[in-house]
Amino acid sequence: MANQHITAPIPPVTPPSAGAILHGPQIPPQQRILLYSPDEWEDFVHEWAYFCLKRLYLQVERVGGAGDRGIDIIGFTDTQKLQGVWDNYQCKHYDHPLWPADASPELGKLLWYTFQKAYLPPRHYFFVSPRGVGTTLSGLLSDPAKLKDHLATNWDKHCRKTITQTREIALDGSFLEHVMSFDFSIFSAKTGLQLVEDHRSSPHHSLRFGGGLPMRPPAVVPPSDITASESRYVSQLLGAYADHKKTPVSGIEALHGWPTLLGHFRRQREAFYHAESLRVFARDTVPAGTFESLQDDVYDGVIDTHDADHADGYARVCKVTEAARNLHLTENALLGAARPKDRDGICHQLVNADRLRWTKS
Repeated sequence: MANQHITAPIPPVTPPSAGAILHGPQIPPQQRILLYSPDEWEDFVHEWAYFCLKRLYLQVERVGGAGDRGIDIIGFTDTQKLQGVWDNYQCKHYDHPLWPADASPELGKLLWYTFQKAYLPPRHYFFVSPRGVGTTLSGLLSDPAKLKDHLATNWDKHCRKTITQTREIALDGSFLEHVMSFDFSIFSAKTGLQLVEDHRSSPHHSLRFGGGLPMRPPAVVPPSDITASESRYVSQLLGAYADHKKTPVSGIEALHGWPTLLGHFRRQREAFYHAESLRVFARDTVPAGTFESLQDDVYDGVIDTHDADHADGYARVCKVTEAARNLHLTENALLGAARPKDRDGICHQLVNADRLRWTKS
């Protein structure tokens, strides 16, 4: 009997979502960073340091490129910068965990330029690689004396011709004394996984890696007293109610005689605090300007309704907030976390900013 090629049936799969068909399978962040170019990796490390380490530093700066004198991403703790207390994050993106031969030229540069007094030695010096460091380099970094001995032994092989393009740097004389007295305990390493985990707290994480926004916390319950941040839109609302009732409304207490208006007022305050909670959520989870862009979209969608003729200010409030809730918005990154009540609240934020008015006076 002739040989037959038997093909196993394709196993059944779970019906895919529309997103899966459109975008394909989700690539985990720790895998995605392996696909970065060296420049993209340096961009990511800079972004990580800026957003995730801001509590540690007065300023974070990217150097990199030709003539970087052995420093890439710098965290400054004071205004003295490289002549003060600073940390260096040395970016390396290779197809393997870092080896001593990868690290030695960078150590050589730091030692040479600190000897030349181009800058003070950093407080900490971290090698930052998506694949981390290999076993040999890890062992050297954990034993400063061995790291120093390894560098000195292999200086001619790894460092002598790599520090500058104009001359060879011999390890002798006063420079040798500088190296031997240098504190090698400042050198250590961070892995790509460490950076990814930290980066989850960055407002750029979802933009860079996808996967959606984190769970939005519940909105703050409005306090019993009106706060300073509410004074503008509350004043406008009271004016709208006065316009509707054709009688002055001196304060919130007056609304107790009109249960419908009192209920409306309470809902508007809840909506305002919902929108404020979305603003704070946006600050921590999406790039700067995303929430303001949503405010602009709402403004563009309601301004014609706002400018139309209405029976009174209260009618204007109702029609504008209704138009806001009915808007078909599709582009803003916050829409997946936004709720209908946020749109009412955004209208009141726009009143606070004098972009909308509930009364003409």
